[in-house]
Amino acid sequence: MRPHRGKRRRERGSHPIETAAGEVERRVSSRVMGGGVKVRLKAASYVNVSIPSTGSTRRLKILQVVSNPASVDYSRRGVITKGALVRTEAGLVKVTSRPGQDGVVNGVLVQA
Repeated sequence: MRPHRGKRRRERGSHPIETAAGEVERRVSSRVMGGGVKVRLKAASYVNVSIPSTGSTRRLKILQVVSNPASVDYSRRGVITKGALVRTEAGLVKVTSRPGQDGVVNGVLVQA
């Protein structure tokens, strides 16, 4: 059987942006479905940390990527994705945003 039609522009994918810890570098991607523009983060040096005990939010410097449950290779290379554990000045932080798609790194303080 042959396909009834070819691929459409909206059906093509894009390469994943693997956000690293380092000097901030943003990249605006092309138009996405619905006419929006997706801002992707190639590198980040700060994380917006929510502290549950006080109910406050602080912007802290990323010192190191401790682990990344998405991939052992990501842990080794220091790639930041959702669920990654990052060491900051206040302690360990779990990343809750998707930096490669949201363009910002948000997290929750896990251990002080």
